[in-house]
Amino acid sequence: MKIYTKKGDKGTTGLFGGSRVAKDDVRVECIGTLDEVNSTIGLLRVKLGTEHEWQANLHKIQKDLMDMMSHLARPSDAKKINTNPLPEDGAEFCETWIDNLEAAMTSPSDYFLLPGGNEISALCHMIRTQMRRGERRLVSLIKTDTVHDAIPAYINRLSDLFFTLARAEMDKAGVAEEKWQLFLYKRFKKPE
Repeated sequence: MKIYTKKGDKGTTGLFGGSRVAKDDVRVECIGTLDEVNSTIGLLRVKLGTEHEWQANLHKIQKDLMDMMSHLARPSDAKKINTNPLPEDGAEFCETWIDNLEAAMTSPSDYFLLPGGNEISALCHMIRTQMRRGERRLVSLIKTDTVHDAIPAYINRLSDLFFTLARAEMDKAGVAEEKWQLFLYKRFKKPE
């Protein structure tokens, strides 16, 4: 079987269930952004090396992204059923990992940070920002069709996770964070 079909030569692509839409359709934009995220996570995994402690969790996230993209590629009115699993525990998975990472760090997360620090931290920030763009595209899609609640919750939590991974990498490497401003809720918190 050849990789090319020529069906997209006029600017359309097929969705799960057989319908075709323009390649700039909100659904395709959302899936495409999550595909970019998945590719950048692949780059991060290569940079980390095969024995790094994050490998198994990052691999799970990549597989979960593929499953979520397959669900997003199926309009709610499609007759064909999607048999790929839906990662309904994704938000909880991220929260557990975030809590474990924060417990191991030497300082709390109180500030907006300037992305950077070192290569791994900067890559985590790139993934975080790509994920936020994917989330914005997902919100646009939700305005036009039904999306299972587990998907936006997981996508939202993933950006928080990659912020925390960026911090954890800097903490482990002993690189000082470049702080910008205290989080808003911390600035206006009443003293106890």
